[in-house]
Formats: sequence, C-alpha cells, structure tokens
Amino acid sequence: MIRVRAPGRVNLIGDHTDYTGGLVLPMAIDRWTVIEGERVDDVVELTSEAEDAPLRLDLPVSDAAMVEPAWGRFVAGVAAELGDDAQAMRGRVTTSIPIGAGLSSSAALEVAAALALGFEGTPTALAELCRRAEHRASGVPCGIMDQLCIAAGVAGHGLLINCTTLSIDSVRIPDEVAVVVQFVDHRRLDGSEYSTRVEECAAAEAIIGPLRMATPDLVEKIKDPVLRRRARHVITENQRVRDFASALSSGAYVTAGHLMLRSHASLRDDFETSTPTMDAAVAAMAAIPGVYGARMTGGGFGGCVVALAELGTRTPGWQVRAVDGARRMET
Repeated sequence: MIRVRAPGRVNLIGDHTDYTGGLVLPMAIDRWTVIEGERVDDVVELTSEAEDAPLRLDLPVSDAAMVEPAWGRFVAGVAAELGDDAQAMRGRVTTSIPIGAGLSSSAALEVAAALALGFEGTPTALAELCRRAEHRASGVPCGIMDQLCIAAGVAGHGLLINCTTLSIDSVRIPDEVAVVVQFVDHRRLDGSEYSTRVEECAAAEAIIGPLRMATPDLVEKIKDPVLRRRARHVITENQRVRDFASALSSGAYVTAGHLMLRSHASLRDDFETSTPTMDAAVAAMAAIPGVYGARMTGGGFGGCVVALAELGTRTPGWQVRAVDGARRMET
C-alpha cells in the first residue's frame, strides 16, 4: 500500500524573489494533498476527488505538457523527470488545499506524486525534480520556493530560504502570534503575466547584474521605468525578508507587520501583480484591531491574503500552523 502526503505552503514574505536567486520566507501549512494506492505494472492511474476526469499515464512519459486531463500534467511532469525510476501505481488523490488560491496546490501534487512514484533522495533533490516537473507541465518558469518549502517544512517554523544556495534557516513562529490566510480571488499563473515578470527581471539583470546582489542605488542606472520598478521591488523585497526574519525572532511583531504592508505596496506599485480586489482585502485585514500586518501572498494576480495577528484576534479566513514537509506515511 502506498500513502504519501504533502502540505501546502503560505509565503509570509518574499515574493518574486526566488527565480532571481533571492530570499523567501514561507512555511508549510496544515492543509495536505494525499495520494493513496498500490503498485501495478507500466501505467499510472489516478482519480481525484477534486477533478471529474481520471488520469491514465503509460510509462515512460514523453510529453507531459500534452497530457489530458490538465491536472494530470503535474503528475506526468514528475513521471517524466523520474524517467526509468518512475514506479507505476493505481490510486486516488485527495486534497484539503484550495485549488487556485495561491497556496501551492500544484507543487503539493508534484511533491506527493514524486514520493508516490518512488522518488528517493533529499528534500532539496525532491524540490529540484519537482520544479523541473512544473516547468515541463505548465511552462511557467517558477522558482523553487514552493517545492522546497513543501519538501523541507519544519513544524512550528517558517523557512528562510536562499534560492541561490538553497540553504535553509528555520525561523520559529512564536506561540503568541497567529498566521491567518484568507482566500480572496481564484487565480492561475499559466496565462497570467507571471512569465513576463520573469523576463523583465532578467532584462534588469542584464543591465545591473544579479538582483540578489544589487543595492537600491543601482536601480537608477536602469533607464526603462518598468524595468526600474521591477528591479526595485526585488532588491527591496530581499531586504524586507531579512528584516522580517529578525523582527519575528525578536518579538517585534509591529515591525514585522509593517514590513508585510510595505511588501504588499511594492507588489502593487512596483511589481504590479496585485489587483484592486486584493488591495481592498489587504486593507480590510490590516484595519482589524490585533492584526499586525497583511499582504497578498504567492505569485499574484489573485489568490490569498496572509496576515500576522495577535493570538485570538477575530479575522476572516482561517488560522494555519507550520507543519513538517512531505513524507511517506505508514500503512
């Protein structure tokens, strides 16, 4: 019997920094994708409680991007990356991660699928394989934050990840604060301007060098106003990640909340990945007494708001806790 589960993730701060090798601070959350089943020969057959159409994959997989139904492309991408090491199975996918909410339901499916199909290796190697699978499946040039957080989560902690070295420092989530997630607006990254933002960051780097190493004064060397704004967001966001980790660790929750609000303003004004609906939701959440700060989280163009609040504060959405990363479960 096969049984694996992978958590979702919420990013506390540090968006659109991972694909430039910058800093992020997500945490794995207590919402899971579970795959259960049994070994069979030469084929992967999965049903999903969240999708009508079942998936059937003949192994080996050649073209994951053409697989139908579309949800199965993430599994197919994983199988293609595993190659001859992919182990056939028949089973079922269930999830408590809202799909299209910005909580990494697709990355959780990839990581769970890799474990179910026989991956053996470190959390970092698992994340790297699943990132490549995402590229195969969707064509979205995502960074590694989602897959690495889901693979390497630590209960009770956020993960300060350096997306160049893939080093991870655990940052404790204090018991006296709550992390709250509010789903606001459905979104998809494929077909959005996400890929355009990746290209714009690359264009800025061609002018001033790696954004992860750049200082704010270098932004003025970029003549194009759009590229200048994109670079300014990434450079300042990397610093906000550092400052947020320090504030959270030292109990400076008001400071941490202000950093979240500044992060959202930067996503709205410099990176232009927010929407009026998301802006209104962030403002409403931040106005609640007891909420230290809030921001849009994830790839943008919709999704979820994440807030840091005093424990016991009444807020919309649900309180999440930081959990361990993906694993095989005893059956």
